[in-house]
Amino acid sequence: MTEHLDGAVIPTGFDVPVEPLRRAAHYTGEPGCIAEARSFAAHFVDQLRTEWCARIGERTSGEVMLVVSELVTNADRHSNGPYILELEGTDSTVTVSVYDSSDALPLRFPKDPERVGHHGLEIVHAIAAEVTAERVPVGKRVSARLTLGG
Repeated sequence: MTEHLDGAVIPTGFDVPVEPLRRAAHYTGEPGCIAEARSFAAHFVDQLRTEWCARIGERTSGEVMLVVSELVTNADRHSNGPYILELEGTDSTVTVSVYDSSDALPLRFPKDPERVGHHGLEIVHAIAAEVTAERVPVGKRVSARLTLGG
């Protein structure tokens, strides 16, 4: 909202659309990349708290880190090349997207407490409000949207 006082414009609040906070990082797949991606995501969450006044508690922050870990680990294990972690957030959502060079879409296995391993996407689906996987010109993009403060 904007008030006009004797010809002067006085901003009284946010009256223009604000773009979401977006950050991306490129990883080669070398040892240590998954830890670097988690660190990058932790910095992003802190920045979202500061710039967007997002209320992100420890549990939600941990969920963001877990989704980043799972998606980056899948890209690291199943693609033959580098991958990109892209984060986008507002005061109500965080979207974690990972691009990699493989065009094979990830498989979500049915719940099976007897199975050892292959629970990553099951975990991501349990945490995220929405999970998508699609082929893109460079390979694929897997995205998970988390709702904050809920």
